[in-house]
Amino acid sequence: MKKILSLFCLFSISVFSQDQVILNDVEVNKHELKINGLFLVLGAMEIDYQYLINEESGVGLDVFYAFDDDDISVNYYISPYYRQYFGKKYASGFFVEGFGLLNSVNDYTYLSTYEPSTDSYYYNGGYNKNIVDFALGIGTGVKLLTKRGFIVEIDLGIGRNLFKNDRDFTIIGKGGVNLGYRF
Repeated sequence: MKKILSLFCLFSISVFSQDQVILNDVEVNKHELKINGLFLVLGAMEIDYQYLINEESGVGLDVFYAFDDDDISVNYYISPYYRQYFGKKYASGFFVEGFGLLNSVNDYTYLSTYEPSTDSYYYNGGYNKNIVDFALGIGTGVKLLTKRGFIVEIDLGIGRNLFKNDRDFTIIGKGGVNLGYRF
């Protein structure tokens, strides 16, 4: 029983100690939660969670939802990403990222019809609502961090939808001005 209790205590200490790192006698937290202030003004909400792997990299997830359909063509997206940081502070400064983007947009599709008698193609456009696609992309940005954990982040990324290429949204972007906290 003592061995099982000892193993449980050792496992608990190792699991919970991974949330914070001691770096140069300073405790570094590894979780971040941010909200995109730019999209709030434009009629949408984007929330971002990021887990910092080490001082140079992190993985995260962006979740976007548009609540004002008049101004934004994208309905929602879910975007996992990996970031590589090049700053002097722990996981901050200039970064590059690779991301996936499961997205839904209101978009036009184009149907082509071949007319053999005139040897020409005719294009008919049709409005489709809620077309779902998946994109791969890259992005860049900068993250500024205060000593108390407040975050300001500016980022921009561009990706290409992989499946439905007969429409306007073959190229899709993401970005914004994020405000958040590291805990």
